[in-house]
Amino acid sequence: MKILINSIILLCTFSSCQSKTDTKKFTSETTKKSVKDDLKYDTSVQTAHIFVALCDNKYQGIVPVPEKIGNGQDPANNLYWGAMYGVKTYFKNSKDWKLVKAYKLNDTILERLIFKHKTKDFYMIADAYDGKEIQKTTEDFLYSSSGQQKDTLNIDNKTIGINGNANLVAYIGHDGLMDFQLKDDFKNEDQKKRDAIILACYSKHYFGPLLEDANINPLVWTSNLMAPEAYILHDALSGYLAKESNIEIQNCAATAYSKYQKCSLKAAKNLLVTDW
Repeated sequence: MKILINSIILLCTFSSCQSKTDTKKFTSETTKKSVKDDLKYDTSVQTAHIFVALCDNKYQGIVPVPEKIGNGQDPANNLYWGAMYGVKTYFKNSKDWKLVKAYKLNDTILERLIFKHKTKDFYMIADAYDGKEIQKTTEDFLYSSSGQQKDTLNIDNKTIGINGNANLVAYIGHDGLMDFQLKDDFKNEDQKKRDAIILACYSKHYFGPLLEDANINPLVWTSNLMAPEAYILHDALSGYLAKESNIEIQNCAATAYSKYQKCSLKAAKNLLVTDW
């Protein structure tokens, strides 16, 4: 039974990432940037900020998944959050990470998780965005990648950097750029290079042009349809914390994908690519 459930979840994840062919294209009108260059934070503490667009049958251009895991307003059961290979569940079950705090931030970010690595002075902040807010999720990720959106967070008597003040930013979910276009400028404004992971279908093709001037270091992004599940992020972060190279981090991510998706390592490496 457990194997059957796992197989269903894997199938649903892969299917959901495929955009409907009849999805209406639309363009962003305006986007508010939140630039806070004067914020003070502890730069000795490394952080990763993860932007998760919850899977949403109703509001996203995806092939529908089962109703329970495709409700973008229910993070607890969502495919990319509370399900077996969602960010919340997978990292809570990890021997390497400890959940420090979980809370609802607002009506857009339905849950924020703060994880602390058990042996490193490294925090991971993961935000579950309401599935109908996938465009804002994408914009917030892109603005953070370019350093145009910055913030801080107080935890464990420390002030740590999030958004563009994080060392690494990541996006997980459906590739909304297959369905809408953004007119905004994501050019880097502070000369700081940020590491990035983008787990969404064809993310290099769709995110790449918007990030050309953002001064990012793409650790892992994708060349085709894929299942954006948390084990990829988890193992990529393990390599990142070990100060491995981009190629080695790619190998960590691809090895995890090969294991869970039952595909060859070569195929996984062709899918999960690195650099420009």
